[in-house]
Amino acid sequence: MGRNISQAVRELCLALPEAEERPSRGSPDFRVGGKTFATYVINHHGDGQVALWLNAPDGAQAFYTENEPEHYFVPPYVGPKGWLGVHLDRGLRWTTIADRVREAYEKLAPESLKARLAETPEIEPPSEPLPLEEFDPMARPRAQEVLGMLRDICLALPETTEGTRFGDPIFRAGKKGFALAHGRRGRIRLQFWVGADRQDSLCFDERYRIPPYIGHQGWIELDAEDFADRDEIAALAVDSYRHYALKRMLKALDS
Repeated sequence: MGRNISQAVRELCLALPEAEERPSRGSPDFRVGGKTFATYVINHHGDGQVALWLNAPDGAQAFYTENEPEHYFVPPYVGPKGWLGVHLDRGLRWTTIADRVREAYEKLAPESLKARLAETPEIEPPSEPLPLEEFDPMARPRAQEVLGMLRDICLALPETTEGTRFGDPIFRAGKKGFALAHGRRGRIRLQFWVGADRQDSLCFDERYRIPPYIGHQGWIELDAEDFADRDEIAALAVDSYRHYALKRMLKALDS
């Protein structure tokens, strides 16, 4: 049976002695001795890439990115620490990818584990495409249904536009974002500003939670996967819009 890139990555990384997989900010980390040697990222913040970020040996990043820029790149966040980005869907042979993964593993693995690694693991190259939903969680029918509802509500408000932020849909009142949508782990979630005084009361409902990064600014997140009430979403969207809208926009709304 054919496999896709995600399955091939897991087979390759977990074939290394005592390697384990752990979720990290929505992406799988592969670790040895508690240290990450590889992170698998798909369409990170809408960049369109399917890649491994590897904790590469010293000098590897500069060497590979300068000599084979079509296959290697400097990844965000961890790039300044010398990590190496490897494109997985641009023709690089999987025997070569396995070599790069092994190099990253050996950088961190204790000597006792490296001694058990006689040969670089060999795997069959992937032959199946990634499911569209894995590459873009917002492409799922349920996500599109809820996003369509949110879009109708938000774009009916004065001077609103739709754009993207980190690859996810965002709706803006003028230049200020007031509603966001994202798909994670097979669920569609919506985010709105509600103010710090409302966050705790909303969280009595298990569909709500205070989101990371923006929660301290008074935002809330609604899990709309199983149930999405248009009136509830509209009320949240309008309240958030009012918080960020200019006076002329509020006047147009109220009129």
